[in-house]
Amino acid sequence: MIKSELIQRISSQNPHLYQRDIEKIVNAILDEIIEALRRGDRVELRGFGAFSAKLRGARQGRNPRTGAVVPVAQKAVPFFKTGKEMRKRLNPETGPIVASADQVAKEANLTRERAEPQ
Repeated sequence: MIKSELIQRISSQNPHLYQRDIEKIVNAILDEIIEALRRGDRVELRGFGAFSAKLRGARQGRNPRTGAVVPVAQKAVPFFKTGKEMRKRLNPETGPIVASADQVAKEANLTRERAEPQ
């Protein structure tokens, strides 16, 4: 989904709002997230996730065409970590996989039996 599709979907779900107003709201939210990251702040949206900026240090890179060493400056890269609620909604049927000691032992025996020729 791209930004214009998001605006269209919000507009169709809220016919009482003008599309231009929805576009202004979406742009304001995104601009505010970008500004916060630029300042070095972390943006957390409970249940959705957290945006942060991580710094990549300066390094020596290589030009792939010539093989010449090229200095690469330090830069900030955006990072997003999903929230617990989002992960649960994306994977509703998957829960924590917990195996008892008996299950582990049975699996080990089955694996060993398959490996041994009869």
